[in-house]
Amino acid sequence: MSDKPYHGLTVVDLTTTIAGPYCTRLLADLGADVIKIEAPDGDMMRSRPPMRDGYSNPFGQLNAGKRSVTLDLKTVEGVEAVHKLAERADLLVENFRPGVMARLGLDYPRLAAFNPRLIYCSISGYGQTGPSAGAPAYAPVMHAASGYDMAHLSYQEGRERPDWCGVFTADVLSGLYAFAAIGPALHLRERTGRGQMIDVSMLESMLSLCLNEVQFAQAGGSPVRMFGPTRTADGYVMAAVASEKSFVTLCEAAGRPGLAKDPRFEKYADRRQNWSQFVEEIEKWSTTLSTAQCMEVLDRFGVPASPYRTVAEVMHDPQLAHRHALATVSDPGGEFKVMNAPFRISGADVTVGRHIPGLGEHTREVLRGLGMHPLAEDLSGD
Repeated sequence: MSDKPYHGLTVVDLTTTIAGPYCTRLLADLGADVIKIEAPDGDMMRSRPPMRDGYSNPFGQLNAGKRSVTLDLKTVEGVEAVHKLAERADLLVENFRPGVMARLGLDYPRLAAFNPRLIYCSISGYGQTGPSAGAPAYAPVMHAASGYDMAHLSYQEGRERPDWCGVFTADVLSGLYAFAAIGPALHLRERTGRGQMIDVSMLESMLSLCLNEVQFAQAGGSPVRMFGPTRTADGYVMAAVASEKSFVTLCEAAGRPGLAKDPRFEKYADRRQNWSQFVEEIEKWSTTLSTAQCMEVLDRFGVPASPYRTVAEVMHDPQLAHRHALATVSDPGGEFKVMNAPFRISGADVTVGRHIPGLGEHTREVLRGLGMHPLAEDLSGD
């Protein structure tokens, strides 16, 4: 018996870039046989830096543990191969623009007619139906379209221009929602014997992050900024005073216990309105200390806090080492580290597969399994 929870499941992966591949890599981490279908020239992420001897780290971290099959979906033979794979698969995940799969004859209704147990997951910008369904969508667009960027901007005092986009939250989040939805669909299939169509919207995924903002948009007004950086002599710390206890403790840590009874801050509502003034008072203390010294005091008093760290600094955190959060993967360009899934299941192995597939590496193997080996040369683009 495998200790991989999804061992025995077959996934047809018709995804590119980040959102879909992130979902399917998590499925591969849990033991599913993920067959990544790529065009003859490969997923665009294969050319994304940083590169090592022509091999992409970003592609590797999203596709380790999968098998790669190259097919030209502009050909009848390529579409036929995907159809045959879907007939035998447990899952199909795709992130084409809505309508593309139907034009290929690979939409859920047609495939479910041949494989009623198929779970079919579509990830798109706005969902599969509706007035915006056909609009092109990438993560930066969804950050803007969802209201997330403007919500974030509203907390930046004196700022009018939205931030540049470098961290593609919408991709990772929608990929994670897709992964999360597949579990219930598999459970439901055990009860009913039938597969399901899963429709994941990047727009709604991003809006789900704006919990308070959705409520204020209905009730009027807007949330008041409260959590932000506190300056030290050489940097910043984040002290998150989310409870009355942590607020009082922060005042004590700063040697200013009287601030907890200051009329500007004593009541929660007044405190939120006057938070900038409170930070000014705390910084009279914090700016006399280095970040390390400030953190030593905050930790001693039990204030929830952290210095602001770079990703490079976090990667050397002993906590990550303790949890084996990083794993080594490899391709012909060498070895490098990627994140394991950020969850653990007792008694199960959820770590990433160590091998990154070369473009079309498993084409012949998979096509022979479909009885299509005579066409392998034509379909793989080799």
